[in-house]
Amino acid sequence: MKELSFDAAVIGGGAAGMAAALEISGRGLSCAVIEREDGLGGILMQCIHNGFGLIEFNEELSGPEFAQRFEDRLKASNIRAFCGATVIEIENQGDAKVISCVSSAQGVVRIRARAIVLAMGCRERNRGNIRIPGSRPAGVFTAGLAQRLVNIEGYIPGKDVVIIGSGDIGLIMARRMSWVGCKVHAVVEILPYPSGLTRNIVQCLKDFGIPLYLSHLTTNIYGNDRVEGVEVTPIENGALMFEKSFRIPCDTVLLSVGLVPENELSRNFGVEINPMTNGPWVDSTLMTSVPGVFACGNVLHVHDLVDFVVEEARRAGSFAADWLSGKKPTKEIRVKAGSNVRYVTPSRLDPTRDNKLYMRTMIVKNDALLEVKLDNKVVRSQKKNHVQPSEMISFSLGPAELAQAATQDSTLEISLQ
Repeated sequence: MKELSFDAAVIGGGAAGMAAALEISGRGLSCAVIEREDGLGGILMQCIHNGFGLIEFNEELSGPEFAQRFEDRLKASNIRAFCGATVIEIENQGDAKVISCVSSAQGVVRIRARAIVLAMGCRERNRGNIRIPGSRPAGVFTAGLAQRLVNIEGYIPGKDVVIIGSGDIGLIMARRMSWVGCKVHAVVEILPYPSGLTRNIVQCLKDFGIPLYLSHLTTNIYGNDRVEGVEVTPIENGALMFEKSFRIPCDTVLLSVGLVPENELSRNFGVEINPMTNGPWVDSTLMTSVPGVFACGNVLHVHDLVDFVVEEARRAGSFAADWLSGKKPTKEIRVKAGSNVRYVTPSRLDPTRDNKLYMRTMIVKNDALLEVKLDNKVVRSQKKNHVQPSEMISFSLGPAELAQAATQDSTLEISLQ
């Protein structure tokens, strides 16, 4: 059994993990990155479409190109990357955390670190999560699996496709399947508005003439050995209109019904989870309920742009380095999601410095008003041209707005009207 020691260890070698590790290493600390895949880059490696890096690099890149830029920086640093290594357990041992991982190349490796950054990303919800009735034939895939099959493995999963859910991966796969010669018959969405970004609705559906059925539910999947079709039922005034159900013939169903932060390791280590995000509760330094354990990227909450993932991960790495040097916030105030806000993260702010907040709305609205109250007093009122649940909102709050926080019990409430 190999045992190694580092100042910090980052679990996950995608965009978040690499950005956090580079920040830690840049502060003169030793750092390891543990990645279960055979190479770094995470989900970016199967995202061959462009649109990445507009904020980070001021140019359009494909997913692999974006990842390569960070991997090149990693290779030029003193960071030790363990690829093909799966973490099976994290333990507390005195002042250090011990990460046990298994690797076909190196066997069992135990990595001792004083700080850990969680950057494991997220996974897709599947058919079992949404309980679609019907038989269980071949031809039902998550959109991300289909993306990997087409872009990395070189397989086309089917020819006649229906996509359930309008998440971004599903929208991108609608375009991708059209490019490889498949017929995408429809995208079916239970909500009255799309779940993906507006640009993907335009570029991936409208540009290809693919129908989008909003307020429709897939109520059956037909087929024995292979998918033969799906039944789709409209929703009117909250009720299923079975008399208006229709059938779409197809041989392939792709599920794009949401992402879930990958937090089994976190839970097993005692990290408290926010039920609204399925990611850890974090304070103003992105530290979880376990001292010395930080979280960033899609393991914390599902982002819509990788540029935001990198931005947040850099801050997590910087805060981890601060914590290792003994620097901690002296005062924090609570953050609360108000009306029409699904969640806000982090859950605590430091009133002595600038804080970056991320949130998602529960409404679709033009000319919305973002209102921030500190102990019931409005400290910011900001107009938003358009808000919708699929697009994350981010903004900063600093000492100018937070200086009035009188006590540790002060509460900041954020709402949308």
